[in-house]
Amino acid sequence: MITKITLLLMIATIVAIVAPLSANAESAPDTPDSRYVYHVNGAGATFPFPLIDLWRVEYHNDFDNVDLNYQSIGSGGGVKQHIEKTVNFAASDAPLSIKERVLAPNTLHIPETIGGVVVTYNIPEIPQSGLKLTGKVISGIFLGNITKWNDPLIKDLNPGLTLPNQDIVVAHRSDGSGTTFVFTDYLSNSDPDPGWGKKIGKGKSVPWPRGLAAAGNEGVAGIVKSTTYSIGYVELAYAYQTKMTFAYVQNGDKNKFIEPSIDSIAASSASIVDRLPAAEADWSAVSMVNAPGPNSYPISSFTYLLVYEDLKQTSKHKEEAKTMLHMIYWMVTDGQEFSRSLLYAPLPDKVVELDKKGLSRITYDGEVLWKYDPSVKTAESKKDAKKVELTKKEADAKKVADGKLADKKLADKKLADKKLADKKLADKKLADKKLADKKLADKKLDDTKKTK
Repeated sequence: MITKITLLLMIATIVAIVAPLSANAESAPDTPDSRYVYHVNGAGATFPFPLIDLWRVEYHNDFDNVDLNYQSIGSGGGVKQHIEKTVNFAASDAPLSIKERVLAPNTLHIPETIGGVVVTYNIPEIPQSGLKLTGKVISGIFLGNITKWNDPLIKDLNPGLTLPNQDIVVAHRSDGSGTTFVFTDYLSNSDPDPGWGKKIGKGKSVPWPRGLAAAGNEGVAGIVKSTTYSIGYVELAYAYQTKMTFAYVQNGDKNKFIEPSIDSIAASSASIVDRLPAAEADWSAVSMVNAPGPNSYPISSFTYLLVYEDLKQTSKHKEEAKTMLHMIYWMVTDGQEFSRSLLYAPLPDKVVELDKKGLSRITYDGEVLWKYDPSVKTAESKKDAKKVELTKKEADAKKVADGKLADKKLADKKLADKKLADKKLADKKLADKKLADKKLADKKLDDTKKTK
């Protein structure tokens, strides 16, 4: 009898301990407090900028009291600002190097999406995409060993094309760039010793042997678009958005030429997802270039959000930190539905889970902001979830506030329209006066000439 009672007491004790643990676990971080307005600042990679900018719009649609300001200044600039703690978060296509981790200890790597770098060209005689290139040939072009479009090494890969006897014009990035890191990582892997890997190496900035330089993906795209017989490298979305022609690149298995696409980029991640480190660990050796698989596009990469574990270092107060945590959570979960529309590959489930575990490490002045339990189903994180939490009194108050805000916006618009109309009228009157003054001056000049 004593044994049974003891057993029952033990079970009751276990239940008492376990129940609160699961009760305290949350399926998603707290949504932004609708009573306040938040401004989140980020900076870095141009590679994911189209997607981050769409996230900015869509997140604001769900939480209209949160504004994201993201400056696409390049991964190098983003990492610099992250180290200096001048932004809430940074974005980089290159993981932090070992030296950078020393300068920014306790940084979390949060993969946000997967993209591809394409080799784009402007050859009037070949107006369509599909020029076939290998890693070694691309390396030879950027090293300056291959200088003509009709070089035998290019002709042998493209027997059905008539390649022109024209000099190749190389375009590359001038700024510290994650896109450059991915591209030079690929060249180093494809043409190691004594090629690109030995002579130049990989990095966000490298000593380019030749070529024209421009800042940002848009800068390189601009050179290639405006310069005949040129070649460069840009993020896939930029190539599509600007309707550029691009090469099909030989895969890592060296048995097929792969068109860059969402599916071929996603295929590249399949071989690496089970080998990724934890968010708080060292990511400096992580690479997806030349991933195995017949359909894997060889110049693919994760792009990362960089955040500190303790957000007190980069946030004005706890509520701002909680808002940023929720925004990043939304980006790697709900926000993934917008990836394909901009030619990014959505994160695999295992990577999303890795991100969630990383985000659950975030604190503010040592206080954990989100207790994550993988067994708890994810609840809605959009505005609808927020509305359910409001009491009737709060909901009524919000309706009044929304109505006042709408009235204010309408009044502001009418005032702005009136100011614009007044300015146009004033400008017209000034222009008419100047014209009348000029005519009068011209008439006086003519009269003076006639008198003489």
